[in-house]
Amino acid sequence: MTDRKIRVLIAKPGLDGHDRGAKVVARALRDAGMEVIYTGLRQTPEMIAEAALQEDVDVVGMSILSGAHNALVPAVIDKLAEYGLDGVKVFVGGIIPEDDVPGLMEKGVYAVYGPGTDTQIVAEEIKAALSQSAN
Repeated sequence: MTDRKIRVLIAKPGLDGHDRGAKVVARALRDAGMEVIYTGLRQTPEMIAEAALQEDVDVVGMSILSGAHNALVPAVIDKLAEYGLDGVKVFVGGIIPEDDVPGLMEKGVYAVYGPGTDTQIVAEEIKAALSQSAN
């Protein structure tokens, strides 16, 4: 990676209207020295992938509390690939049942964070994921 700041897109896909966690993570990542773009509520997979392309991000983080993660996350990853953004790292936070985590990881998610996750861990794991892909 160059000396530019890590660029992270935080997105709220689907109809879920609860964004406190997404805003907490966005602020924590900003405080950790990253550039953070927050899409706001009720984003479609297309809108998220388009924002990732336009903003030239390194990472997309999605906050999902609605239970639609098994449909929305793969759709976002597919759209990222359509736009040639296969190298963009994807993480998910929210209410994700343990049984669903392996399937999300198989689809291309590098980390899944539940409620109460230390935001420093999120920042450190973003840096680690990006440094692994740079090698």
